[in-house]
Amino acid sequence: MSGFRIRNKSHKMAVKVIIALSLVLCGLLLGFGTGMPLHASCKLHWTFGTKCVEINTKLIDQMKKWKGPENCKQGGEKCLYEVLSSNSSFIKATHTTPVKQYVDTQTYSFKQSGELCIVEAFSSSNTWYAVLDYGTNYCNLHNLVEGAKLDKLDHYTETTSDSQCTQYTTANCTVY
Repeated sequence: MSGFRIRNKSHKMAVKVIIALSLVLCGLLLGFGTGMPLHASCKLHWTFGTKCVEINTKLIDQMKKWKGPENCKQGGEKCLYEVLSSNSSFIKATHTTPVKQYVDTQTYSFKQSGELCIVEAFSSSNTWYAVLDYGTNYCNLHNLVEGAKLDKLDHYTETTSDSQCTQYTTANCTVY
């Protein structure tokens, strides 16, 4: 087919739009078929055996510790976190991937239940067409808990699944 050529800019743009929409449609169909979220994201449920104010403070401290690019030099993505807003029951933050500079928005909601702190955490890609993420959104959240050593606390649990967290079971948090 050496004679196939798109002759003007509007036709070239139309072809690009069709290709992009086809990729998005394939991603949506893949999500329906696998039970994964339809957009690259992750929802986690954590339980900690301590006061929520302590968990909140330690997560913010860890984000500040990993704010700059220094920690990226060793590989992985334990860097480029930014706290956008916070109060005693809520944190909004972002994580930027060091290579491609993709931004994921995160939210953390805290609820004290007796001696337990219940945290609902969510990370979602800001890139509208992102469907698969190699578990990046999961690792955005999980790495902070490990970095702050909150996974060592009494009564710590983490609950999620592939239906709530893109590529959760194949996530490699030493890379992402």
